[in-house]
Amino acid sequence: MTKSLPNVRGTVTRNKDLGGLTWLRVGGPADVLFQPADVEDLAAFLSGLPTEVPVFPMGVGSNLIVRDGGVRGVVIRLGRGFNGIDIDSDRVTAGAAALDAHVARKAAEAGLDLTFLRTIPGSIGGAVRMNAGCYGSYTGDVFESAEVVLRDGTRATLSASDLNFAYRSTTLPEGAVMVSATFKAPNGDPEELTARMEAQLAKRDETQPTKDRTAGSTFRNPAGFSSTGREDDTHDLKAWKVIDNAGMRGATRGGAVMNTMHSNFLTNAGGATAADLEDLGEEVRKAVYAQSGITLQWEIMRVGERDAPKAAKKQ
Repeated sequence: MTKSLPNVRGTVTRNKDLGGLTWLRVGGPADVLFQPADVEDLAAFLSGLPTEVPVFPMGVGSNLIVRDGGVRGVVIRLGRGFNGIDIDSDRVTAGAAALDAHVARKAAEAGLDLTFLRTIPGSIGGAVRMNAGCYGSYTGDVFESAEVVLRDGTRATLSASDLNFAYRSTTLPEGAVMVSATFKAPNGDPEELTARMEAQLAKRDETQPTKDRTAGSTFRNPAGFSSTGREDDTHDLKAWKVIDNAGMRGATRGGAVMNTMHSNFLTNAGGATAADLEDLGEEVRKAVYAQSGITLQWEIMRVGERDAPKAAKKQ
């Protein structure tokens, strides 16, 4: 890792532990954590950062396993200055660090329907990158554009066609940091939208382990779509169903467990390492494939190295 970094107005922290910044509370340190003051600060930093230094944009850590060896290069985490929400007619522009739930509530107050975001953990940057969705609605359905800072420090506006939205994926350029996104939202009655979100929250709390240490859904649904929330929604190709069929609900490894309330929630039940969690996930994938021939795809992002870098040998 380079010893010389660009001058910034934000905060640079070397050898920063990332475990405390993730919902699963596991993982090693980043060589460097950079928290920019604003977009200009971010652009200047990336422009001055040597091109060989890898960059990883990190949200609030709600859908992330940082491996025990930590992350080489620079981790960029947006905070204040990147969480504003602006509403103009039927368009909602939110900073990448704005929480999904907050955006949904502010939009509802203005009579705009982004209610599907209310129960999705994390921030807008992650929601766009992963095309987050539930109840039959996806971020890509309402997405209009995103403002990003590319790896070389230049700023760009990306459209939906640039991102190629698909189930739980987009093609955001490597090393690009999203700073805001604009959505075109359907109109709705504020009271009805609020009531719908309250009902969705109640249903989530009844069916998901919201009080446990998880990172949301572990694997993508083999069906290729999220829950619709409809009465006729089928479950045969839902991740939790194929995990159950393989007998892996409640499976454990170290401090990791496949949650007994919802088997597609990988959980740190206490003292788990990142390796415990990832290895249990791989055990589940093998068991599901052996039982059904289905290869589960990770929905949780996993980054970093399993082992800490070896100390340089003395000359």
